[in-house]
Amino acid sequence: MSALRVGFGVEDVMALRSQVLARSAALRDVRAASEASGVLQAPGRAPGAGFADTLNNALKQVSAVQDHAGNMQVAYERGQVTDIAQVMLARQEAGVAFEATLQVRNKLLNAYQDIMRMGG
Repeated sequence: MSALRVGFGVEDVMALRSQVLARSAALRDVRAASEASGVLQAPGRAPGAGFADTLNNALKQVSAVQDHAGNMQVAYERGQVTDIAQVMLARQEAGVAFEATLQVRNKLLNAYQDIMRMGG
């Protein structure tokens, strides 16, 4: 019954280490993709003008994360990436980013509808 082992062996520790390193590399790739999309804003902008830019940059970030996840999946299918954990992590990151964007959109839409009801 090897499933009920109490201690960790060297192989277990090395396997865990490789998983952590792979996930760390995947997160670095996602961060690099989001930074490459030009997320930084120029200082000295008017406060009202920054909202549209911030929203646009957030959408570009989500798009970059989704593109990266798609590229990772294609690379896995071609055999260029052999670690399925990296691919799944990239897909999960893209899913979370999309879900967060959807929630922000819903909140903005609700706020807009509340403002429009106040006027009438």
